[in-house]
Amino acid sequence: MRASQRIDKWLFYARVLKSRSLAAKLVQKGRVRVNGDKIDRASRMIVAGDVLTITLDRVIKVLEVVDPGTRRGPYEEARQLYRDISPEPSPKEYKAPGAMVPLREAGSGRPTKRDRRQIDRWKALTDE
Repeated sequence: MRASQRIDKWLFYARVLKSRSLAAKLVQKGRVRVNGDKIDRASRMIVAGDVLTITLDRVIKVLEVVDPGTRRGPYEEARQLYRDISPEPSPKEYKAPGAMVPLREAGSGRPTKRDRRQIDRWKALTDE
């Protein structure tokens, strides 16, 4: 018999979320799929080989369960519980950490409508 574990516990052990209660809430909201099936019960059992699709804020993670955990250990130990098979983000979604941001001189006050339109045009050009 293959070892199984509750999904909320596994998400907590694998350090996908900070607490088990947050993991349970995420599952109950329907933001987790197991092998393509949407689930809404935190008590759903998972086994090695299951593929989880997890929707976090603006990120979609696809993780293959390698091993059910026994505890919430350090990151390196938690990393052994899954294999990340998430697709690469498209270039449009990716923003470089050092990307230029529009700057305004200090003390120049709130932007006017004209300034706002110029900023919006500039942002539209950089997002393409």
